[in-house]
Amino acid sequence: MTQQPPDGHVFFVLPGMDLQEIIIDRIKEEGPISFHDFMEMALYYPGLGYYTSDRDKFGKRGDYFTSSCLSPVMGMVLGKQIEEMWRQLGAADFTIVEYGAGNGFLCHDILGYLCENKQLYSRLRYCIIEKSPVMRNRQRAHLPDKVAWYDSIEAIGRLTGCIISNELVDNFAVHRVVMQDTLQEVFLDYQDGFVETLRPASAALTGYFRELDVALPRGFQTEINLEATQWIGSIGAALQKGYVITIDYGYASAELYRNSRRAGTLLCYHQHQVNDDPYRAIGRQDITTHINFSALSHWGFKNGLAPLGLVSQAAFLLALDFKACLRKTLAAGENKLKAALQEAQLTRTLLLDMGLRFKVLVQHKGMAGRPLSGLAFASFGS
Repeated sequence: MTQQPPDGHVFFVLPGMDLQEIIIDRIKEEGPISFHDFMEMALYYPGLGYYTSDRDKFGKRGDYFTSSCLSPVMGMVLGKQIEEMWRQLGAADFTIVEYGAGNGFLCHDILGYLCENKQLYSRLRYCIIEKSPVMRNRQRAHLPDKVAWYDSIEAIGRLTGCIISNELVDNFAVHRVVMQDTLQEVFLDYQDGFVETLRPASAALTGYFRELDVALPRGFQTEINLEATQWIGSIGAALQKGYVITIDYGYASAELYRNSRRAGTLLCYHQHQVNDDPYRAIGRQDITTHINFSALSHWGFKNGLAPLGLVSQAAFLLALDFKACLRKTLAAGENKLKAALQEAQLTRTLLLDMGLRFKVLVQHKGMAGRPLSGLAFASFGS
């Protein structure tokens, strides 16, 4: 049978053929491929990529935890912030768009909070952009009729409301580059094993650093997420008025390109173990990189989205009184000691373990001068 990978190449796939063999065959046919194309295939090849297969990815049986896997509190806090956004937009019709909703836990918890506001809920439309049929089926199994699914934001049309992504952008396929006399891009060859080679970087890659006013020192290796710049551009075109919330791990440019990160930020997650080898367990491990919040702000601004603030997840949760939400989720009645221990453990995880690694970027269109409660401790404003 034939399968169609995301970049449009068509290959003959024999029954039982694994993804590594498919990638090797492509290299033998075409010559070296960019690391970006390798990562795209490893994560998104139809039926065989990490995010398109039916294996568990989240929770104890998967490869990592997300905040929404651990407790409903993240969805409740986001619901609280969205409720404030709805009021600032005039308490009218409101659309939430969530990219890559995983198992649907975050959507479930946001709606669980918002349904208590009958006026808001009656005017609410919740859209999930999810390309994986496997994940759509898992989400449909426990989400209400309020939710509709789409392949792209363009299919939804112009909207007023809030667009959310939680741990999405770090999984876009990236270009890996190294600064020598000029910027070089990493390509992948196969000679009894995968071999990395270098080629002169394209104008799009060199232009990325020029736009951000970043000069890399010689020998510095890092990643460029061009897909993130295209993604935020499509959001800017679709959002008529409202907000964008991006939750992920990463840094602004000044921090991302420090000498301590001269080897890049690429990491892989497999069965709750971390490694830096993307060429093993292909299609069975997550490949991820830290995102550049300066780039999201810059290209967002070019597409009509102004930054409201960047804040740690911990500061975002604290500003919205997440402990009140947390206590609602814990059954304190019968076993107060157990509830107190759960509260302490979740507080540590959400505020310290995850809260300091993850950041929340909020951008807006047409909402200047209207502060948000979740950004009370933001590091920059509009």
